[in-house]
Amino acid sequence: MVRQILWRLVNLVPLLFVISLLVFFISQAGPADPIKDVLSQKMSAEQIEQIRQAYGLDQPAWSQYLHWLRDMFTNGGGISLSVRSPVSGIVYPAFLNTLILGAATVVVTVVLGVLIGFVSGIRHGRLVDRAAMLFVQIGSNLPIYWFGLIIIWLTAVWRNWLPAGGMHDLRGDGGFGDLLLHLIAPAFAASLVSMLIVARFVRAAVIESAQSDYIRTYRSQGFGRAAILGKHIGRNILPPIVNTTGLTVGSVITGVVFVETIFSWPGLGSVLLNAIAGSDYPVIQSGILLVAVTFVIVNLITDVLLDLLNPRLRHS
Repeated sequence: MVRQILWRLVNLVPLLFVISLLVFFISQAGPADPIKDVLSQKMSAEQIEQIRQAYGLDQPAWSQYLHWLRDMFTNGGGISLSVRSPVSGIVYPAFLNTLILGAATVVVTVVLGVLIGFVSGIRHGRLVDRAAMLFVQIGSNLPIYWFGLIIIWLTAVWRNWLPAGGMHDLRGDGGFGDLLLHLIAPAFAASLVSMLIVARFVRAAVIESAQSDYIRTYRSQGFGRAAILGKHIGRNILPPIVNTTGLTVGSVITGVVFVETIFSWPGLGSVLLNAIAGSDYPVIQSGILLVAVTFVIVNLITDVLLDLLNPRLRHS
């Protein structure tokens, strides 16, 4: 088991190297000129060329990649072209805010997705199941940004239950309670798609497990409904829950980026949008690389948890 985990960690090195190559060269493939986009149009061609040389943009692509890779480990991702400050001071605080919203989104995804799927599965074919599947079918086709605007209207404009946006109340103390209050609406909006995906998989796993032969055997031996649902069916649907949650991380990250703009959340999404508009390559590359590395690490954790949940691998 330990050997398998170590082997997965070793395999991360070439994977992350390929990801860094793709992030760098895809961002460089655009037609925009980052120097001309951020500098004044009144500057001469000689002055622009001098600034290009100062940033190393006159060098070959492979040399720029090596310098960027070195800056990622030693210089915090280099210097932003538009803000003229270290990229780490721009990207890392915003990425931390994105992780906070992403973690809250995952919690909402797992709790509500498992609850809807489990109740729908044990009530298979009944009114509760049909209503839940109708909700899943409708919710799966709702755009995240539209759903976010509806939540703002319902909870902030119509009822004034929750704040309309931001991460903290400027008039408050900025404590954990204030942060939690600001997290509810964007986390629920960002979790819509992934939550419904988890609900579908959990429902299918519950139905399959409930109709299996060993569950029929337990019922014939007089085991109670609570024991069967909690100890046997609940334990057997853990791997699908972990696997589906890991696979939906991409949807969660995408939803968080959209939701950050709608709810004015100071996260990585707004930073990347501004960097793309200004062709700020160092910020774009560092931000996208952080998202990609997070996705890879979450999938690694998912694989390790699946191995731990497998008794044959756990005891080997």
